Amino acid sequence: MGKCPICKIITLLAGLGALNWGLVTFLNLNLVTRILGDMTLASKVVYGLVGVSGAILILSIVKACPCCSKK
Repeated sequence: MGKCPICKIITLLAGLGALNWGLVTFLNLNLVTRILGDMTLASKVVYGLVGVSGAILILSIVKACPCCSKK
């Protein structure tokens, strides 16, 4: 079953966020902070996008994406 481009981006962002948290936990390495700086505007945007992506993925358990369900 194919996914729309928006769903692919959301899944990718949530996956990257999960990988970053895994690196923080196991290696004490935060890639977002290392690349973008500690709580800079850019890092806040990345954290915000990852958070919104996670929320959308949780909501997708209850309600399917209208774009993906058309196919």
